[in-house]
Amino acid sequence: MRKQLLLTFLSLSLIGIQSKAQEALFGAQQITSPEIHDDSRVTFRISAPNAENVQVTGDFLPTVKMETPMGEMDGPGAAELIKNEQGIWSFTTESLSPELYSYSFIVDGLRTTDPNNPFLIRDVASVTNVFLVGEGQAALYQVKDVPHGSVSRRWYDSPGLGMDRRLTVYTPPGYEQSKEKFPVLYLLHGAGGDEEAWIALGRTAQIMDNLIAQGKAKPMIVVMPNGNVIQDAAPGEGSEGMYKPNFMVPKTMDGTYEANFMDIVKFVENNYQVKANKANRAIAGLSMGGYHTMHISRYYPNTFDYMGLFSAAIMPREDATGKVYSDIDGTLKTQMDNGYELYWIAIGKTDFLYDANTEFRAKLDEMGMPYEYVESEGGHIWRNWRVYLTQFVPMLFQ
Repeated sequence: MRKQLLLTFLSLSLIGIQSKAQEALFGAQQITSPEIHDDSRVTFRISAPNAENVQVTGDFLPTVKMETPMGEMDGPGAAELIKNEQGIWSFTTESLSPELYSYSFIVDGLRTTDPNNPFLIRDVASVTNVFLVGEGQAALYQVKDVPHGSVSRRWYDSPGLGMDRRLTVYTPPGYEQSKEKFPVLYLLHGAGGDEEAWIALGRTAQIMDNLIAQGKAKPMIVVMPNGNVIQDAAPGEGSEGMYKPNFMVPKTMDGTYEANFMDIVKFVENNYQVKANKANRAIAGLSMGGYHTMHISRYYPNTFDYMGLFSAAIMPREDATGKVYSDIDGTLKTQMDNGYELYWIAIGKTDFLYDANTEFRAKLDEMGMPYEYVESEGGHIWRNWRVYLTQFVPMLFQ
């Protein structure tokens, strides 16, 4: 009797689960959006029969000036959708160049994601849909039929910060079966980001797989730490639970991260098959991560042979008074005198940090400190940072 009751209970539970799954499935709008046409035009659609106005906003549209926590910056504009007799709104772009794009809808003033596109990405506290167009540069961001590396989330002990912390690690194809030792790139995120930023927004795993398969990059390990020292992990992934991510958390860019960065290096070199010397270490980062890269590499001036500053947030800070920020010119000179293979600086022409980077390069020029410089179109955007990664990685460990 008990067995029969148990079977009945399990059957009812399964029916309930299936009903919920079917409810989720059949509750979705049966619309194709975005639809990518053969000529690289893209059509967006959403069913909103009672709406009075629907727009789409995304990085495929002309930019407009926007107020942000970091001042006035370029942001995506918006385009009007047109409603048909069935209450479906639509908009078709002109042909788009190959790229990974993000977008959202604005329905009667409320920003929302596309209910017909399950592919979402988080940037700080904003969640948007994404889509890929074409080959060209965008081919590096796609999953191709090539050998694939592995991505893992690891926890490491940071004695300097007094906690276990989480980082993301990419290991190249065949790493698990290999007895070979590999070089390491430490890849740092910007303000508001975390250990998920480069792997998600930056498409790091896809870029590395494709560059390695094409013979354009050496197989290497890529370590993507969390640069927010008050966090043990990304929001929703650590001990603080689920909370809204903030753009500038306490202790951001105050020297604490830089001073304790070797906790990360020690963990990697004790737990992975790596070539543990200066010639096989690289460090790079975007915005705040570029700031961290500049300071970590000069504070530990004989540790890295390759440095990459992507749209680096090199700016004076009132709270930058700790030991890490003392004698900047002297430690840069020590770093220069120790020698290195590559000091690479890249920034967009309309980036709000352009002038700060120009001033920093003038300092390096005055010191006679060698560097390579790349100037691109556009501003402080992930489109540039993905491109910079594809340009920087092939120059490493050659």
